[in-house]
Amino acid sequence: MTQASFTSDDDGVALLLAGDGPAPELLELVGARARVTATITANDGAWSAHVPLVASRWGGPVLPLPAGEYRFRTSPEIDTPSALPLAQLGTLRAELSAGVLRVGPPIDPAYDSGEGQDALERRYATRPANFENAVFFESFYGRNASCNPLAIDRELVRRVPGLTRYWSVVDLSVAVPEGAIPVVEGSPEWWRARGSARLLVVNDWLRRRFVRRSGQAVLQTWHGTPLKRLALHRRGFDPRRAIAVLRESWRWNVLLAQNAYAERIMGKAYAFLRRPIWVEGHPRNDVLLTGDGAHTRALLGIEPHENVLLYAPTWRDDRDEIVDYVDPATLAAATDSVVLVRGHSRTLKPGRDAEGSRVIDVTAFPDTAQLLLAADALITDYSSVMFDYSVTGKPLYFFVPDIEHYRGELRGFYFDLGNHAPGPVVSTQAELIAAIAENNTAAFASKYERWQAKFNSRDDGHAAERVVSRMLDQNLIGPVSD
Repeated sequence: MTQASFTSDDDGVALLLAGDGPAPELLELVGARARVTATITANDGAWSAHVPLVASRWGGPVLPLPAGEYRFRTSPEIDTPSALPLAQLGTLRAELSAGVLRVGPPIDPAYDSGEGQDALERRYATRPANFENAVFFESFYGRNASCNPLAIDRELVRRVPGLTRYWSVVDLSVAVPEGAIPVVEGSPEWWRARGSARLLVVNDWLRRRFVRRSGQAVLQTWHGTPLKRLALHRRGFDPRRAIAVLRESWRWNVLLAQNAYAERIMGKAYAFLRRPIWVEGHPRNDVLLTGDGAHTRALLGIEPHENVLLYAPTWRDDRDEIVDYVDPATLAAATDSVVLVRGHSRTLKPGRDAEGSRVIDVTAFPDTAQLLLAADALITDYSSVMFDYSVTGKPLYFFVPDIEHYRGELRGFYFDLGNHAPGPVVSTQAELIAAIAENNTAAFASKYERWQAKFNSRDDGHAAERVVSRMLDQNLIGPVSD
């Protein structure tokens, strides 16, 4: 019978196992997006294992495991413990039930309920204003620290050193920029920081009944130029959706747009009228002109000479996980490439890492821009990443086997992708492989040039500088006192 217990000490949080008989040669906890390996010690017919509940991914800091379910994998197979009561371990919660370890964010159970959240809202969202000269950042609902908010954070650190910066995170597995303070969504600290920060910088909807208080500002950076229809422009009028869209847009003071086209679309889609829209390019794209992909390639174990294809489809309204139209291992073999698979942030939690020879799932990689730098070509469908990658001038391929369904039933488009795409538009994997082999970039040179003129005219490597200058000029955030 294997004995088990949780521990939390200076070395971090862990699951401790002990048993009699031969020790397993391998013992792992395997989740959808992370796995950890035990340190096993054998002694006089007994054995023990230390299973860390922390991990380092992509060369980042050692952090608690992402929330989710983890199953034992042993070699040779042994009996593993089936149950341990819920434990609060400081940086996470853990519970073992029916042989499955469930990890969650470290929120006090007293607050992890509808009643508890209502109490925190009343305490922090409705009290009299007492603002802190701080910025509250949130990217993709706290699933990572990335995108335009991350680029703005970096520029603020350079221009306003010492500024207090909070980052909203779903759990403490999310790495935040150096010097920033992570606040776990739904915790008392999260509610306080969001309610008291003078400025909020976000790239998606604000949640949990946020009410912008007088004297507080919200900069909505959004997360890409749209091809697919958004908000009020989505097919079929739904009064509840319309009310939600209007309520959300009234929370914003300023909206950031990558280009004049996005300014027009976003302003109408969110009824963001007679309020400022800053057309300054995407801060997240600055690095595409000022950096290189060597560091990211090294982190991923990719040799400098290897060809890298980044497959980054958008999410689908009618499914939770990444679309499975591409067989990445077959694509890698047919093109003699390393294939990076990047699912949309909405597929991060419900999905599972893709596997295969010369296939690397990078859905959990914190910053898409670094992946764009590392890739020699991008394969996408209807994702706004197309408007970012075109900054680099490198090849784009559009793999759209479900285009009629997506255009006619799910979302619809603002323009005809086939007529304007700066690269091949294909509907089968065989066509995709053939297009990559042909590599006929000259055939799309004029389209690529027109595309860049329309969508990338403000992506010059200095968007973050301009945005932060406007923030400071308009006193959205104040200087830091000595």
